[in-house]
This record gives sequence, structure tokens and C-alpha cells, in this order.
Amino acid sequence: MEQSETVAALVLAAGGGRRLGGRAKALLRYRGRPLVEHAVAVVRAGGCREVTVVLGADRERVRSTAHLPGCRLVANPDWEGGMGSSLRAGLAALPARAPAALVVLVDTPGVSPAAVARLLAAHRAGAQLAAAAYGGRRGHPVLIGARHFAEAAEGARGDAGARALLAAHPDDLILVECADVAAPDDLDTPGDLARWGAE
Repeated sequence: MEQSETVAALVLAAGGGRRLGGRAKALLRYRGRPLVEHAVAVVRAGGCREVTVVLGADRERVRSTAHLPGCRLVANPDWEGGMGSSLRAGLAALPARAPAALVVLVDTPGVSPAAVARLLAAHRAGAQLAAAAYGGRRGHPVLIGARHFAEAAEGARGDAGARALLAAHPDDLILVECADVAAPDDLDTPGDLARWGAE
């Protein structure tokens, strides 16, 4: 089995979209379906078989509305504290055998299967820390090897996510250029929704 086949995708989908009137980001509509369904489809098309989704805002409605077969759904009761709590909850719920986690934010619809595949290829080549880059600037998704899970969880506070981990290991971080196949934009404001055709 190739290493990439067991890399677990970790979709962080707990946000409440404060600047969008408190709407659960997971349920924003994009290309006719909830944004969380789009994110899951992207990581699967890119090569991830194991998918864990962290839910927070309006999570019961997300569970009942979104079609997420085969996904491990994890509730983050502390989601209002920021992305860090979702990363901790997701890492704790990953399959024990996962050699790495590919962390994807639900509100980045420009992330493509090709970008996911490039990060998995970097892992196959030996990378334990990797991130998509756009014109040389670090973005998402981020790949975290299992040896870094504990440190990633320890440093995940507020909205920082894996930032502390990546800052602590600059020489180990592999930047994987993806600007030709993906876009880093996130959906935070009504203007963002309009630009991406989301609602």
C-alpha cells in the first residue's frame, strides 16, 4: 500500500462565520451543495481515503443535512475558541495507523484535488511537514506527519492552528507550489461569497 493511501484528511469545518452573520461555514452552498461536501470530495479525489471532519457551529444540522458517507465526524464543543481547538479535536480522533494528516479548511473552495495530490506526493517522498504554497507564500492545505501530532496539538491555540508547529520547524517544512492548480482564498465575508459564487 502506498503511504499516501493511509494519509488521513482532516477537514476543519467547525466555524460559525462571524462576518457572515453567524452562519455555519460547513453549510454554505457552493456549486449546489454544502461546502463541507465539496471539501470532502476534493480530498478524496486528491487521494485521501480516510476523512475526519470536525464540526462545531450548528453541528446537528450539518450532520442531518450534509451527505458525508464514510467520514468520521468529530464534535468540537469548544469551536468558538478558534481553529486551534478544532485541530486538537481532529488530531485526537485520527486513526492510530495514520502516518500523516492533511489538514484542509472547509472555507477554502479553491483548494483542488491536484493540490491535495501534490502534498501526498511530497509525503511519499519523505516530507513530514509540508504546505501548499501560492507564489511562494505558505497556505493550505498543510500536511503534518504523525511524529509531529503531539506538538501540533500542544501549539494549537486560538485561531493559530498549526502555525506554531510550522514556525518551530522552518528547516523541515517543504513548500509545495500549487498556484497553477489551486487558489488560497477563504470565504470570510459576503464579498468573498459573491466572488466565489457561494451562498
